[in-house]
Amino acid sequence: MLFSSSPFTFRRCSSLLLLLLTMLSLLRPTFQFRALSPASASVRSFAKKPVKPLRAKKFNPYADSVRLPQTDFNQRANAKVREPEIQSLWSSLPSKLSSLRANSPPFTLHDGPPYANGDLHIGHALNKILKDFLNRYNLLLGKNVNYVPGWDTHGLPIELKVLQSMKSSERSKLTPVTLREKAADFAKETVEKQSKSFQRYGIYGDFKSPYLTLQPEFESAQIRVFGEMYLSGHLYRGRKPVHWSPSSRTALAEAELEYPSGHISKSVYVKFNLIPNDFFEDDVGVAVWTTTPWTMPANLAVAVNVDLVYVLAESEGTGKVVIAEDLVESLGGKFGTEFKVLKSFKGSEIVGLKYIHPFYSRESPILAGGDYITTDSGTGLVHTAPGHGAEDYLTGLKAGLECLSPVDDGGKFTEEAGERFVGLDVLKEGNSECISALEEKGALIMVEDYGHKYPYDWRTKKPTIFRATSQWFCSVEGFKDEAMDAISSVKWVPEVGRNRIESFVVGRNDWCISRQRSWGVPIPVFYDSSGEEVLITEETLAHIEGIFKEQGSDAWWKLSVEELLPDSLKADADKWTKGTDTMDVWFDSGSSWAGVLESRPELHYPADVYLEGSDQHRGWFQSSLLTSVAARNKAPYKTVITHGFVLDEKGYKMSKSLGNVVSPMEVIEGGNNQKQKPAYGVDLLRLWVASVDYSGDVRVGDGILKQTFESYRKLRNTARYMIGNLDDFEESNKVNYEDLPSLDKHILGVLSEVMKEVKEGYDTYDFSKVVQALLRFCTADLSNFYLDVAKDRLYISEADDFRRRSAQTVIAEVLEGVTLALAPLLPHMAEDINLNLQKGDDETKKSSVFEKTWPTRLEEFGAHDEELWTLIRNIRDDANQVMEKARRDKLIGSSMEAQIQIGVDDPATKTKLEALLSDEHNVDELKFVFLISQVKLVDAASIEDGEYVIKGDASSSKLTVKVEKAAGVKCERCWFFDETVGSGCQDDLCDRCDKIITNMGFVKPKMPEAETV
Repeated sequence: MLFSSSPFTFRRCSSLLLLLLTMLSLLRPTFQFRALSPASASVRSFAKKPVKPLRAKKFNPYADSVRLPQTDFNQRANAKVREPEIQSLWSSLPSKLSSLRANSPPFTLHDGPPYANGDLHIGHALNKILKDFLNRYNLLLGKNVNYVPGWDTHGLPIELKVLQSMKSSERSKLTPVTLREKAADFAKETVEKQSKSFQRYGIYGDFKSPYLTLQPEFESAQIRVFGEMYLSGHLYRGRKPVHWSPSSRTALAEAELEYPSGHISKSVYVKFNLIPNDFFEDDVGVAVWTTTPWTMPANLAVAVNVDLVYVLAESEGTGKVVIAEDLVESLGGKFGTEFKVLKSFKGSEIVGLKYIHPFYSRESPILAGGDYITTDSGTGLVHTAPGHGAEDYLTGLKAGLECLSPVDDGGKFTEEAGERFVGLDVLKEGNSECISALEEKGALIMVEDYGHKYPYDWRTKKPTIFRATSQWFCSVEGFKDEAMDAISSVKWVPEVGRNRIESFVVGRNDWCISRQRSWGVPIPVFYDSSGEEVLITEETLAHIEGIFKEQGSDAWWKLSVEELLPDSLKADADKWTKGTDTMDVWFDSGSSWAGVLESRPELHYPADVYLEGSDQHRGWFQSSLLTSVAARNKAPYKTVITHGFVLDEKGYKMSKSLGNVVSPMEVIEGGNNQKQKPAYGVDLLRLWVASVDYSGDVRVGDGILKQTFESYRKLRNTARYMIGNLDDFEESNKVNYEDLPSLDKHILGVLSEVMKEVKEGYDTYDFSKVVQALLRFCTADLSNFYLDVAKDRLYISEADDFRRRSAQTVIAEVLEGVTLALAPLLPHMAEDINLNLQKGDDETKKSSVFEKTWPTRLEEFGAHDEELWTLIRNIRDDANQVMEKARRDKLIGSSMEAQIQIGVDDPATKTKLEALLSDEHNVDELKFVFLISQVKLVDAASIEDGEYVIKGDASSSKLTVKVEKAAGVKCERCWFFDETVGSGCQDDLCDRCDKIITNMGFVKPKMPEAETV
């Protein structure tokens, strides 16, 4: 920002501000931009609206000889209007640049598809804007950037939305085909709404041809991936326990689960009575513990750790029971009893013993379990129900146990559980009834509430169960080593992302990819009448892939079996029926590398970047990795970047009930009360995204947005000031670098360092570093220093004076650098700057800022006299500090009313500063750098202590600085105090200004008859 919030800088500029106000007071009320009256043709003004006459203390006859900035670039962004105008200019930009850069290096950021089932939230904005930063930066690197936005359009959430919108009578008439048609319509409508919002965010991409997982070409590619994985032996059908959602009546993948805090289960300690044997005496039981009493009807074994030490312990409350030795004391305390240890032995010694199930006359064995059996909790012996647990299943599989699961799709006991339990909900009354039955049979040792993490259906927010069903699985074990190798070949940002996905893949069980729903891509398999024999061959897969490519996956429901079979198998059509399972939506989106990257010629596989939320290590990043490695033996991405979640200002999760939801469109367009919720525009939202450390959770709220707006204003006002001072500047006016004064070379050296820092920020995906570098440069180096110092050169000099053209040369370079550095983050502001710098009124004929490339040459200016200019800037800060006190004491008003003495003892430093006491072009001269009328160099010892003195041991420069009243008379044009005032043609001008107006041919106007007071 041109005028810093610092009191020193602001007051230092007060003299020039007063000059500006005085001059504006003389302008006609009807004065508009670029509509200058002949009498004021040389005046430059920032006024956008008609200027009202200001009350001035004194008439200044030289106002029209001063060159003030002029620009149409508005001080207010007016984003609600201006941003859509700019976006309309970009409508054909993606196709234009793609064509122009067809032979340029490609850059592909593959879009992780958001779910098409509702309005966008602030997390969507964070995600899409971060992606846009990368795409637009790579545009500036001259690459061929093709960004295809996508949507996940299948699955239960959309199906539920459709069903919820219908009456029960309408739902009863639905067929799979009509349901799918309604689901597709709903998904497409949602995509259209979300697409408009994304485009309002200023997202660069091909929104005219997005990818949807319901598109025939995508579905056929998905079938191809499925087929390749099946034929490679990575897919199989089996009966085993899976996460099952009774509320959704379908199997779920791990990524479709959530684990809310506060879940309480009823846990039970149970005693199973052993059948008499040679190892124990009579009346001995084994004690087990479970948090799912409802699985007791499915118990088929008890598992022990063969290496653990167990004991036969006796107490009054439990009788004789087998428990782990390490748990004797803790279990005694829990049960309120004291155990007496009768015998100790290894787990391996009791493997093979049998017990009687308390509900049924069923004999079950004690089996050798695995490392999952520990003494961290429970009894050291594990209740084993192969149909309801992953470890239980594997243990039972080794022993040849049945995969018993007496629970139906709705989570209710079947007849297999027995007459007492049939029809009861296992998560409700069925659970309670099992506990009651255990108590009646004398098998219940203890029941207690147990708080722990428990899986819930992420859509219905209701608890799930483990249940054995016949499903299709991806055997991850078959290519897990290759997947781990692929992970190591990828760059993970932040690096911890690699650890996260490795832990998920290492611990990954087989992936259940089948779902019992209608809205999805069908698993292309045929079953015989028994449902056990399946028909799926390379020929059937290729045939169905071709059908789907032409007709979409609806064909599976619309066509007959005969039509779906290839010619060689049509004769056997009567033998087969179509499967009704659909694929997990994570298989849909996880196949997008094939359905999008491999299928669209403008893209390439593997993608350069995947960028999503950190939760996608267990979701899309993982499903994409597994399908790609299984089918292509490589990762589908080269770099993976993750961001955190968006919280409110206090760090709380956003929710409508708390009233702390921040709507991205409300930030952009404003709320109902525009004073409380102003229309900030999307660039403000984008600046917030660029400012935060997105690698973790980020916060947003009204206070944070207001702070961000102040940063936005600083950047915009700095740019506006520079544009205004380039109004009459042409390429031919540029001054060669070799001829520039030292100050100008210095600031270009600073610019180069900033551009390097900015590029490093972009290259390392550290956008906050980019923002910090630009804000620091615009505030400290430009507004508070260079542009402040340059005002005399820009306003007072003749139009073609060297000192003015050299300043404009630097400003033009700086503005180009700042504009392109800002462009990926704040594209609307950057484009607005770019359009204002081009001549003409028809913006449709102007080139876009994104047709430019990164200005590498601006990184090549070397540091110039850095040590000297650091010293000078420190002296300037010291002088301003002392002048502030002098102003408070009314010794001076503006900085030009002062002179300073600088106490210098070091000969080398003194020599350098003496060289700047005068300057041919009045640029490097210290009085103009300090905006002080006179500067004197003296011995430090000659400056005595005083109120307006800062000694070297307390100053930034380590030099002594003294402020006093300036000598001479004030020049009424430049406002410097000078002893040459009155020596020329005009009695109130210094010699410099007198010569300037003479050369300009400026005629001093007469004093108005009635001076404004």
